[in-house]
Amino acid sequence: MPELPEVETVLRGIRPILIKKTVEKIIVRQPKLRWPIPAKLASYLKQQVLRDIFRRGKYLLFQFDTGILLIHLGMSGRLCVLAQPCSAKKHDHMDIIFSNNIHLRYTDPRKFGAILWIKNNWQAHPLLAHLGIEPLLKSFTGKYLWEKAQGRKVSIKTFLMNAHIVTGIGNIYATESLFEAGILPQTPAGKLSLSNYNKLAKACKKVLRKAILKGGTTLKDYRQSDGTQGHFHLDIQIYGKAKQPCPRCKTILKTDRIGQRSSVYCPKCQR
Repeated sequence: MPELPEVETVLRGIRPILIKKTVEKIIVRQPKLRWPIPAKLASYLKQQVLRDIFRRGKYLLFQFDTGILLIHLGMSGRLCVLAQPCSAKKHDHMDIIFSNNIHLRYTDPRKFGAILWIKNNWQAHPLLAHLGIEPLLKSFTGKYLWEKAQGRKVSIKTFLMNAHIVTGIGNIYATESLFEAGILPQTPAGKLSLSNYNKLAKACKKVLRKAILKGGTTLKDYRQSDGTQGHFHLDIQIYGKAKQPCPRCKTILKTDRIGQRSSVYCPKCQR
């Protein structure tokens, strides 16, 4: 599933191309995604100028004068700007055609993404209202995490992946951040010190920024907006590498099931 770095990479790829362009036409080939694409979406957007595109967690928000188009990539969704229009393939579910014949194509083999229309107050939308802090903001600090963790018995990995606490960090980047910070993923969140959380907040920002710089992580379906793969998988330290030597100490990496997700860790480097 695309996480924050992948969605941010897509945003940075499409935003300079689409800003201030006018929607000329919308083609919906498959309206049945996680939720149905609004039947009147074409009428909502026709001749509307795209004012901005921004991200909230893993959601992309396209700002028009009349409302917000929300797009979530789900498990396997992709957004691609076509340099030249081409025939749609099986999983190409929607095209937004802008002025100058620029096509933004939404592709989703598993159809678990979402394309929704928000008329008023996008911050109050049920999918967005309860999202936690953005991890790349200055306000995302060790103190913030430490205060939120007080009294919590869940594992630090589960805590870090809770979108109500901090948004956009999934399994890959939680695993990598905890390794970077030297924290065992099974540790109860409420047991960690402020010092631990200072290290963790710093590690999260370091890992996420590096992943964005590399264009995200391509393991299966994810592609950047120009169709190329992300390259952070070349820099992954331990995710998906159970039973291999730790890149730091050469101890064999172990795996555990935490919150129904596989968690790789080094029993020596992470305490």
